[in-house]
Amino acid sequence: MRCLILLLFILISCKNSTDHKSESKTFEEIHSQAIFVDSHNDILLQTMGKGYIIDHDLTGKTHSDLDRMKVGGLDVQFFSVWSDGNQKNPYNFANTQIDSLDAVIKRNPNKIVKVANTKELLNTVNQNKIAALIGLEGGHQIEDDLKKLDSLYNRGVRYITLTWNNSTQWATSAFDETKENSTLNSEGRKGLTEFGKQVIRKMNELGIIIDVSHVGEQTFWDVISNTKKPIIASHSSVYSICPHPRNLKDDQIKAIAKNGGVVQINFNSGFLDSTVGKKENQFLKKHKAEIDSLKLSGVNPYFAEELMYSKYHQESEKLKASFNLVIEHLEYIIKLVGIDYVGIGSDFDGIVLPPKQLNDVTKYPLITKALVEKGYNQNDISKILGGNILRVLKANE
Repeated sequence: MRCLILLLFILISCKNSTDHKSESKTFEEIHSQAIFVDSHNDILLQTMGKGYIIDHDLTGKTHSDLDRMKVGGLDVQFFSVWSDGNQKNPYNFANTQIDSLDAVIKRNPNKIVKVANTKELLNTVNQNKIAALIGLEGGHQIEDDLKKLDSLYNRGVRYITLTWNNSTQWATSAFDETKENSTLNSEGRKGLTEFGKQVIRKMNELGIIIDVSHVGEQTFWDVISNTKKPIIASHSSVYSICPHPRNLKDDQIKAIAKNGGVVQINFNSGFLDSTVGKKENQFLKKHKAEIDSLKLSGVNPYFAEELMYSKYHQESEKLKASFNLVIEHLEYIIKLVGIDYVGIGSDFDGIVLPPKQLNDVTKYPLITKALVEKGYNQNDISKILGGNILRVLKANE
């Protein structure tokens, strides 16, 4: 079975191409021929919170819009459906976000198609359209109801991030597991409860990929012990380079590789560069009065902070990580466990500090350019850009 999956992976890594000799090709050609997959983009959050429309030109407002995605060579997008732990009726809110994506797809049938499986995905990509899938960011959105997993699957959800920063009753988050007086699950401990293990089994059964970004270490190891399918970290980076609770330690990366899963590198500067967090806290403290004023006027707390980064652009630019750190995180995983277990999960439009140069979806080819300059061949680059996560998607079907 593993050999069959690897064979499929080789077949789906590139669009209509069997030539993997990068020596004779430009990075633009290699990027164009790969199936480029971004496993995490929060543009739906921007549309819900700010009234933006994805199929309009949002240059200067967001990291993403439909036409700029194509400019960047994007072929497959997992759209994040998100809410925090304070959201009332999070299941309904999730469906409203999916409704908004469906409306975009309905208006743009020649540009984007929602797909249910890898067969539909490949057909869509070969028609030069974006294949859309959904990642549910935060298990609280199922409202402790396994039947809602069926409904969300039918609406296009193909992975679920078990927690966001907030824990659920059945799984503890990285944020909660690492803070003082940690929040525990409903059984009074960290990790998965018995119901949480039922969620894992149901996701395996349906073909919804388990996503361990945001989850605590105990939850992570409980997932590894209970899943029968490969998992992903949809938007996480390397703890050994940047020791942030949202990043993965070496033993976790090795466990994901052994499981046959994949780690999708996050572009957030604070997850790439260990010096950014302290500087970012100083920036927010400096502008706290303005942020508090915006919150009092009714502005969403997340957007209030985001406005400060935009208003004080020169200050915020100095906070950004180097683009080279994206490649460093990718290469760290490659050297640790191999080329088959790493990919891209940008977190665009869910972050305010992408790395220098890589400031929107049109800049994706810079990653391919850097990999070519590092000496990677077309086959390996195609794995990183999308082949690895497509293998995991297929293995979960």
